[in-house]
Amino acid sequence: MAVLNSRNLGLKYISAVQRVGSGVDVHAFAEGIPLWLGGIHIPHTHGLAGHSDGDAAIHAIIDALLGAAGRGDIGEWFPSTEDRWRGVRSTEMLRHVWTALQRDGWRIENVDLTLVADRPRLAAYRYQMRQSLAETLGVALTQVSVKATTTDGLGALGRAEGLLAMASALLWRADD
Repeated sequence: MAVLNSRNLGLKYISAVQRVGSGVDVHAFAEGIPLWLGGIHIPHTHGLAGHSDGDAAIHAIIDALLGAAGRGDIGEWFPSTEDRWRGVRSTEMLRHVWTALQRDGWRIENVDLTLVADRPRLAAYRYQMRQSLAETLGVALTQVSVKATTTDGLGALGRAEGLLAMASALLWRADD
């Protein structure tokens, strides 16, 4: 009796490397600037202060992607000392990072984002953020998750002084 295996059937198995990364970003609210979050504009009295457009959601995702790929952090890629990045849309920063990681062979399995803020209420914007992030990354909508929660009035976030974003990303690439 012959034993069938991948070698005598002519099959080649591709092994893959999987890596998980996490990212966290916190920004204070400031008057007189627009609120950008997850790549979309959200109507609010305050925006997030930052060197770029202050999109803490995207900044956390960038750090999660860079962490998974072992490529440093957002501060190394986009130093606040460089005028080149002043006021830039964070979607541009995300595209820049993701293009570099794709050149290294990385692919996204999924990105998961949690936003913590008492104000503004973000639940109504989750789907739009998912769409924006999926489009920016060039992945399916099902590969991006966005959740929002509050602190029930506790601490600086509960006093609406700022916003916290936490992200995780699972990347994979073929193991040559």
